[in-house]
Amino acid sequence: MKEKKTIVLASPRGPCAGVNRALEIIEEVLRRFGTPLYVNHDLVHNQHVVNTLRERGVLFSKDLDAIPNRSIYLFSAHGVSPKFRQEAEKRNLILIDATCPLVTKVHIEAARLTKTGHFLFFIGHRGHPEVEGTTGVAEMRLIESVSDVKALSAQDVPEGKPIAVLTQTTLSVRETEEILTALKRLFPEIVLPSKKDICYATTNRQKATEELAKQCDSILVVGSKHSSNSNRLRETAENVGVRALLVDFPKDIPDDFLQEAQRIGITSGASVPEILVQNVIDHILQKFPKTEVQNLSVLEENVRFPLPKFPT
Repeated sequence: MKEKKTIVLASPRGPCAGVNRALEIIEEVLRRFGTPLYVNHDLVHNQHVVNTLRERGVLFSKDLDAIPNRSIYLFSAHGVSPKFRQEAEKRNLILIDATCPLVTKVHIEAARLTKTGHFLFFIGHRGHPEVEGTTGVAEMRLIESVSDVKALSAQDVPEGKPIAVLTQTTLSVRETEEILTALKRLFPEIVLPSKKDICYATTNRQKATEELAKQCDSILVVGSKHSSNSNRLRETAENVGVRALLVDFPKDIPDDFLQEAQRIGITSGASVPEILVQNVIDHILQKFPKTEVQNLSVLEENVRFPLPKFPT
């Protein structure tokens, strides 16, 4: 007889308003104009979504020289630097911006603080497209960890300049607070970012995952390895002391992981379609048919961002 297990589903989980907006934009562009359609980067950080778009004729390229004249060119949800935007505007392209409004908000704040003479620190992960876009808005020093702060000294900031700090929107709330505390200790007058600079959905999913981990012995985070917010969910569960696994698809789940688990918590990153979560549930139910499925609702979300105007 197969062992009975329990699946506990976290809520909220899955697509945030910024991702839903980007997906709505690209669907409307495909409906109006068809393919080829070009995007500067993976529209969102999810392997399934990107592969599906490729199958439909969407092409991904940052090489502006490779984009034919009069092509539709979409900026991904992660945003782009002003320099890249200006280069794209010089080309004979039809530009559509799917940047998440919360990322745009950080860009605007970076420009405002620079105009008021502030020296900027930016907390984020080097190489992430959102970080590349935001650090291109103004001169700023990237901070990735508390260790980076410990390596700083007063001489690293131009004398007499006020100091401010901004953050990537998809960071670990706990780790970001630790870095901000360290910066405040070193630079007591530093202007801290709004708590809303870390995306509401990132914060909410981490809270839900923390509660989920308190009730389960194992956690499955459905999301791609290159997704910052999905990795932060895995880390959130591990920080509670629960083993956690980040998976794109059911095939990524080792059999022994399921065999050893009794209460399996499931959540998903902010770029993950719900069908991928359901595929993981179906996989577990196939192996353990008597498994009970429960829901853990921690917070409610009802955010929706308006779509941009489309070219005619």
